Amino acid sequence: MTREEAFDMLDRMAKGIAEMFGSNCETVINDLTDPLHPILAIYNGHVSGRSVGSTQDVTGVEQDLHLDTDVVNLLAVTPSGQQTKSSTFSIKGEDYHYGFGINYDFTPLTYVNRVLLDLMHTEVDFHSALYKPRDTGIGELFDAAVLRVGKPTREMNKADRIRVIEHLKEMDAFSYRRAVPYVATHLGVSRYTIYKYLDEVNGKPGEDETVPDSKEDL
Repeated sequence: MTREEAFDMLDRMAKGIAEMFGSNCETVINDLTDPLHPILAIYNGHVSGRSVGSTQDVTGVEQDLHLDTDVVNLLAVTPSGQQTKSSTFSIKGEDYHYGFGINYDFTPLTYVNRVLLDLMHTEVDFHSALYKPRDTGIGELFDAAVLRVGKPTREMNKADRIRVIEHLKEMDAFSYRRAVPYVATHLGVSRYTIYKYLDEVNGKPGEDETVPDSKEDL
């Protein structure tokens, strides 16, 4: 491929890509045989503010560019502050060395992203905000059950505690999260004992207790 044929092909590609991806997509062809790599063709040059003949790169810097391999998907900020995704491809021939660049300005997308984040932001979930957590209600039900038995928990014997369990079961208290540990702690017995009391209330034969579940189990 001759120098002219290579340039014609790259120019058509640059124009087509710029049209396909719209006004935020700048495409550029540089002459890399020149140490200052002047621009030979550019489309949507408003992205970086450059035009044909410019020797600045997309960031507005004039410098020697030694490009023997492709560089793809780099972040480049233009002199006006636009954020771009920048790629440059090296195309070499016998008597030519072109740089084919694509710089996509994604700055507008950053604003869209902020709007989307604002739209998606929430405080707490619906149920947490509007409904009382079920594990906090167990305290009220426990107090009601103790009141129905008519004794302070420290004076209760096993029969009294089983009556508390019966009242709690009637009120569906054990469907609450962490109900068993709460009741065990406040009755002064183990969780295992609460499960045995539930078995008795449900009519299931319980195992004989080898040790009392509290100081007063009679």
